[in-house]
Amino acid sequence: MAQKVGPTIRRIQLGRELKRLRESCGLTLEQAAADMPFDKTRVSKLEGGTTKLRTSGHLRSLLERYGVTEEEDVDFLITMHTDSLSQEWWSPYRSVMPSGMQLYVGLEEDARTMRVWQPAVVFGLFQTKEYARAQFEAAKAVDERTTEFIEWNVQLRMERQEIITRTTKPPAELFVVLDEAALRRHVGSSPLMKVQYERIAELSKLDHVTIQILPMSVPTYRADSNFTLLDFDEPQMTIVEVDVPAGVSVADKDTEVWKHRRRFDALQRGALGPGETPKFLEQLAKELTH
Repeated sequence: MAQKVGPTIRRIQLGRELKRLRESCGLTLEQAAADMPFDKTRVSKLEGGTTKLRTSGHLRSLLERYGVTEEEDVDFLITMHTDSLSQEWWSPYRSVMPSGMQLYVGLEEDARTMRVWQPAVVFGLFQTKEYARAQFEAAKAVDERTTEFIEWNVQLRMERQEIITRTTKPPAELFVVLDEAALRRHVGSSPLMKVQYERIAELSKLDHVTIQILPMSVPTYRADSNFTLLDFDEPQMTIVEVDVPAGVSVADKDTEVWKHRRRFDALQRGALGPGETPKFLEQLAKELTH
């Protein structure tokens, strides 16, 4: 039985299979879309997993063009298409999500492992509600955001954190490297930061969460930008997410995956061991009181 996964992963699975079928027939995107109720751009986006067909009838027409006639095969792909149409839990937040964020959040909930580097602020899935709100409030006037926008984003961030504690399916396994600078940079008040340190320390005790801190005093490699590597079982693939000025960039190119794996391995080697994290956070909290 196929593993129960979210609609985003289903769209990617369906897209990869449709691309394989098209290429095995020797058809171009233009030829695949000829006389269809959609153009080559939609076929391309469909193969990339970033869009969906409106009806199962459209998919049947495409499969017929690709020579897929076995009813069992057709039914399997139709079921995959139907699953891809399911309403994502984050749909109510679409209007406040930056470019690329919808795809990333859809992927995040089905990731088996996540490897994260965060040099500037506390990793979003580790943030307390107060820290997240203070972070958005600090940029409110500059970015001309409304209070409603902030509250929606804070709530979205809190709901995303459920991948760490969920019981409906295995929680994601996290390997996170935080730069000391991200922890020392105050977001909100000192009491708020102290609670944030306590939150990270508690998370570090979970068997599926590994947190390392990279001290500022260590002369080692540091990537300039934060990034996340997400590994999946179905389909087997790795995705790289990087924050960019306009939103979020998501890629699965082998060159990008390889490059960021090397970066993360170097960051882990330079960081303190996971067992030293609670003590380090405790020392930061003590410094807040002096």
